[in-house]
Amino acid sequence: MSEIVGFGIDRVARTADRVTARWPVLRLENLDTDLPLPPEAVPVTAAALSTPPANSWLPFTGDLDLRAAIADLLVARTGHSYDPAEEIVVTSGGTEAALDCLLATIDPGDEVVLGDPTYAGLVNRVRLVGGVPRFAPYRVVGGEWRLDLDALRAAVGPATRALLLMSPSMPSGAVLDEEEWRAVCDLCRERDLLLIYDSAMESLLFDGRPFIHPVREPGMAERTLVIGSLSKEFRMIGWRVGWVAGPRSLVEHVGWAHVYNTTTPVGIARAAATAVLRGDHAHVAAAAAELERRRDTILTGLAGLPLVRPAGGWSLLLDTVAMGMDPAEASRRLLRDGAVAATAMTGWGDGVAARHIRFVFSAEPVDRLATLPERLAAAGLR
Repeated sequence: MSEIVGFGIDRVARTADRVTARWPVLRLENLDTDLPLPPEAVPVTAAALSTPPANSWLPFTGDLDLRAAIADLLVARTGHSYDPAEEIVVTSGGTEAALDCLLATIDPGDEVVLGDPTYAGLVNRVRLVGGVPRFAPYRVVGGEWRLDLDALRAAVGPATRALLLMSPSMPSGAVLDEEEWRAVCDLCRERDLLLIYDSAMESLLFDGRPFIHPVREPGMAERTLVIGSLSKEFRMIGWRVGWVAGPRSLVEHVGWAHVYNTTTPVGIARAAATAVLRGDHAHVAAAAAELERRRDTILTGLAGLPLVRPAGGWSLLLDTVAMGMDPAEASRRLLRDGAVAATAMTGWGDGVAARHIRFVFSAEPVDRLATLPERLAAAGLR
């Protein structure tokens, strides 16, 4: 456990709960959201609570109707038809899905390449299974994140087993473009690598960007494990519904990792999850549009600071080192003097992540985000 690094989110949150300042605390440290739930989520859950399936262990890998709804979503997004019975496993959220994928495919000493920055929960799950994280940095090009493709190729060595990527990525909001995805897929095919793709935010895209899915690349369906979740695009955090889809030869092992990890998905969530996946998804586009407005409010209010413009997702990063301040110190000052809870990105990757603090804009409305300039000025960051 010596290599397992904490998020920092819980520490900042505990401190934020005790802050007394001239402003209410702006909660930019965690991925909760105030965006509305899908319309089916609460009424369908309530109606199903007293039914036997809501209080059942079975099926261990998710009921077939829910898996079929996931398959329908995936065929629309990937062009690939997954067998609900053999190629999809329902998990207790996307993070359990990530751990199951790693448990099923990574042996101690195997290397897994991730982006830098990336979600600390992914980095530390690699370590928990005995794997070795290697990092390919994102670079700032034209004010946005671009994956360094030369560094990506250099990060792959003889011990590399898999690439583990998100798009949009947490915490940066980086979105892989067509060239980057093609390079990733070429590398997987050339070096016989597995792609573990965390797709939990893939429809939360800004600025009219096209939806691109790696499974549509030739030869990738048979070497990709797709992790999905209702927690981000669909905002159903508390329902804890995730999934893994992929070739039967891999998903069978992922299923056993899931069974011996948690036994079963959350029973009381299954009916609503199915209904939401089969419902009208216009609310996803509406949520993405609201998140884009919040992003733009921050970028406009803090123009001139070394913020990197996210192309999607729920958060953005500020390079405090470029401002002459350590991220941990910036986080402390922001909370103490500006009543802004924001987390330093220590452990969220490698050298790139270590320069930044994160602003999450999923739980704060535009009018409160508009107070950021005054708050940063009070904390000496503007």
